[in-house]
Amino acid sequence: MTAPLRVANVSGFYGDRHSAMREMLDGGEIDVLTGDYLAELTMLILGRQRADDPSAGYARTFLSQLEQSLGTALERGVRIVSNAGGLNPQGLAAAVTELGRRLGLVVRVATVGGDDLLPRLDDLRGRGLLRSGDGPPGDAEVADALTANAYLGCRGIVRALDAGADVVVTGRVTDASLVVGPAAWHHGWGEDDVDALAGATVAGHVLECGAQATGGNFSFFAELLDADPAALDRIGFPLAEIAADGTSVITKHPGTGGAVTVETVTEQLLYELTGTRYGGPDVVTRFDALRLRQDGPDRVEITGARGLPAGEWLKVAVNRLGGFRNSMTLPLTGLDVEQKAALLRRQLAPALAGVEEVRVALARTDSPDADVQEEAAALLHVTVKDRDRRLVGKAFTVPVIELGLASIPGFHATSAPPSPVPYGVYSAAWVPAAEVPQVVGLPDGTTETLPSPARSGTPAVAPNPVGPPAARDGGPTRPVPLGLVAGARSGDKGGAATLGVYARTDDGYAWLAAFLTPDRLRALLPEAAALPVTRELLPGLRALLFQLPGLLGDGVAAGTRFDPQAKAVGEWLRSRVVDVPVRLLPPEVGA
Repeated sequence: MTAPLRVANVSGFYGDRHSAMREMLDGGEIDVLTGDYLAELTMLILGRQRADDPSAGYARTFLSQLEQSLGTALERGVRIVSNAGGLNPQGLAAAVTELGRRLGLVVRVATVGGDDLLPRLDDLRGRGLLRSGDGPPGDAEVADALTANAYLGCRGIVRALDAGADVVVTGRVTDASLVVGPAAWHHGWGEDDVDALAGATVAGHVLECGAQATGGNFSFFAELLDADPAALDRIGFPLAEIAADGTSVITKHPGTGGAVTVETVTEQLLYELTGTRYGGPDVVTRFDALRLRQDGPDRVEITGARGLPAGEWLKVAVNRLGGFRNSMTLPLTGLDVEQKAALLRRQLAPALAGVEEVRVALARTDSPDADVQEEAAALLHVTVKDRDRRLVGKAFTVPVIELGLASIPGFHATSAPPSPVPYGVYSAAWVPAAEVPQVVGLPDGTTETLPSPARSGTPAVAPNPVGPPAARDGGPTRPVPLGLVAGARSGDKGGAATLGVYARTDDGYAWLAAFLTPDRLRALLPEAAALPVTRELLPGLRALLFQLPGLLGDGVAAGTRFDPQAKAVGEWLRSRVVDVPVRLLPPEVGA
C-alpha cells in the first residue's frame, strides 16, 4: 500500500495571499502544491481580458508566485498542479517555460484543456446537446456568450503527472479535481475506485478555499482569539494527507496561525455545497455519511465518504455581457429618514422610468442621538442596469446631482458621479461528457486526447433513510442569537445562495433539526420569504444544508444585492434572536 500523499493548497481564489506558495514549501514536508484560481466571476474577468488581448486569459499572479518557489519545488521533487491556466493554459505554460529558462531551470510543463466550448456552442446547441438544468435538449441560453467552459475532471492531470510533469496548468478543471488528480496518480486509482475518489473529492473540497479551512471566516473565531489573541493574525494554509483508501487528515504546518478543528473543517465542507450528493466529473460523492474526528492538535480525520459513478453530463459555465451598471449612494442624516427616502424616490422616478432595472434600497445604518455624524446617517443606495450604456451614464447621474439644492435637508452623495461599468450574466448549462475529451499537452511537446469514458448515467440511489434525530421535549428557553449555539457558512452558486448550519453538540443538533425548517428559515431571513427553499440533513456533521435559489438574481457579476455572493448570509442568520433551550446555552449565558 502506498504512503499517504501530502497535498497542500496555496490559493483559494485569484488574488489570494501571494506568499502562500513560498510559505507552504518552507513550512514542512509536502508532495504536491495545488492552487485554485478560478470562479464564475473570474472566468468572466479572464474572458474580458482575452477579448482585448488573445495572449491573455490566465492568472498572472501564479507566475510571480512561481518565480519565488520554482527552484525549491524542483529541488525537492514537489509537483505543482493549478487551474491558473483559465482560458489560456497554453499561454501560461509557455510563460512558465520561459520563467524556467530565465532562472536557469529545466522545468517540465504540461497543460490540460478541452474545456473551452465557446467555438462549439452553436453546433452543440443545434444538435440538441446543450441544455440548462433539467430543460429540454438545446434550450441553453448561449447567445453572445463571452466564455463557455465545461468542468473537467482529474484524468488529464493524472496523465500529465504520469508523463513526468513538474508543473501542470489546466483550464476549467473543477476545484476538487486539482487534488483528486494527484491522489489518483499517486495511489493508482481507476474509475471504478469510486469510494477512494469520493474521499479525495472531499479532501479537495476542504482544501480548495485555502485558509477558510484553518480558521479563516470561522463562526466561532472569537473563541480562538480568547485562547490566543494572535491566533488569527496570519492564518496558515491547509494541507491534506490522503491515504490509499481515500480517507484523509486535514492539517497545517506547525507554528502557523489559525486552527484545524472539527468545526473549522465542518464549515468548509458545508461551503457552497449544493446537495448531499455532490456531483462532479470524477465521481458523485455522498456527503451524508461523512464522519470527522479530532486526531490531535490541528489534525482532523475525515472518513465515511462514499462514491457513485460520475454522471453522463458535464456542467458548463457560460458567461455573457449583460449590459452596463451604475450606482450612487445618498446619505440620509438625522431625523425623518423614511420621509427623506420617500421624497428622493419620487423625485428620481422620472429619470429612472426608462431604465431596464432599478433598485433603490434604504439601509438603516443610522443611530439616534449619535456622537459621530456618520453614525447618524442611513444610506439610500440607487443602482441601475441597462443594455444601453447612455441610460445609466449621465442620464442617471445628472438628475441625481441636480437635486443638490432642491431636495432633502443635508443632501449629498458619498462619491462623485461614477461612470457606468459593464456587467456579466452567468448561467449553467450541461453537455454530454462524451462530447468533451480532455486534451493534454505533454512535457515532450506532444499532445494526447483522452476520450471521455462511456457513461450510462448515475444510478438512482434512495436518500439516506436516517431522519431528523429525536429532540428532547420541554425545558426552559431563552431568546438569544442563534449563533450562540450554531455555526454557519454560506456562499453562492450562480443565482442561488447555499447555506450550511451546524450544531455544536448532539443535543443541539436534535433541537436545530426540529427547529430550523425551511419555513422557519424564510421567517428568519425575510429576503428569502418567497423562495423555494430546500433542506437536507448531514447527521455526521450535525448539519443542515439549505439551498436558496433566486436570492442572488443573475449571480455575482450582475448582482445588485448588498452581499452579492451571499458570503454573510450565515452570519445574518446567526444574529437572529430565537428561543433556544437554556440547556444548550454556554454556562455564562444560560445561568
